[in-house]
Amino acid sequence: MRGVVFDGRRAEVADDLEIREPGPGEVLVAIAAAGLCHSDLSVIDGTIPFPAPVVLGHEGAGTVEAVGAGVTHVVPGDHVALSTLANCGACAACDQGRPTMCRSSIGRPDRPFSRGGRPLYQFAANSAFAERTVVRAVQAVRIPAGIPLTSAAVIGCGVLTGVGAVLNRAKVGIGDTVVVIGTGGIGLNVLQGARIAGALTVVAVDTNPAKEKTARLFGATHFLTSVDGVREILPDGARHVFECVGRTALVRQAIELLDRGGQAVLLGMPAPTAEATFLPASMFLDKAILGCRYGSSRPQHDIALYAALYEEGRLLLDELVTRTYPVEDFAAAVEDAEQGRVARGVLTF
Repeated sequence: MRGVVFDGRRAEVADDLEIREPGPGEVLVAIAAAGLCHSDLSVIDGTIPFPAPVVLGHEGAGTVEAVGAGVTHVVPGDHVALSTLANCGACAACDQGRPTMCRSSIGRPDRPFSRGGRPLYQFAANSAFAERTVVRAVQAVRIPAGIPLTSAAVIGCGVLTGVGAVLNRAKVGIGDTVVVIGTGGIGLNVLQGARIAGALTVVAVDTNPAKEKTARLFGATHFLTSVDGVREILPDGARHVFECVGRTALVRQAIELLDRGGQAVLLGMPAPTAEATFLPASMFLDKAILGCRYGSSRPQHDIALYAALYEEGRLLLDELVTRTYPVEDFAAAVEDAEQGRVARGVLTF
């Protein structure tokens, strides 16, 4: 079968992958579509260290082909969106409804794929850049059959991370003020999360002026190409500032834009050894810096919620997908993503 393999030096589309059958508590999914996220690119450029060879992809949707023993919530033929959280369901974090903190869902990559008899790692417990993948049952979330799978594919990372950061982690409320730095796939979902939450003023900041139209579509009330103009719109600062790029200089700027009692939420992915600096004295007025993994999501709950919001017309999915590519055009999809030409490119099988 086809899939995108990174061997530690370069990524290529292979056509000779094999996948094992699902074991107890697992689901075999035929992938129809998979979003290309910057986290996949970060594996290729080394920003995210990951063992190789590995089948890439972590944002996908498809159809259940088979289930292992004990799986009852999905059956063959169901449409599913996939999450990256292979959480155990039994630890203290899972019991508290915090699956993103489950230690079984962090690291510990499995190797369900093989190529020429050699095992390949699975990226983010998912590997959606393959015609078929095996995931834990908890990762497969049933969605209505009427949602296009090319649109459903982007729920599993971009939407969960961006909208979840707003609703679950920051808990943005009606009338709040929000600044979103970076309007890529994650930033756009932060914008629509803020809109859904009822934020009053939502300032999008991106150096690319061509992104203004899309940013406003998703929920921005203002658009700037630099943070320098934020204080003209919000003289006292913002209640919530989301850094969605992963540059350490922008982390400091996010903190400096906070109002009293405000919070900066860090969503961008810098290099593991990158260090950010800020003035500790600026934090004394009850300000906070929040990390956020995967939108602090509960995928079985949140994906179903976002699917329902999409059906009601309140959550935008189709508009996130700028372009689709057959998996064989992976290189073109990467180039478009790196050049900022797409909100989200989606690979199809």
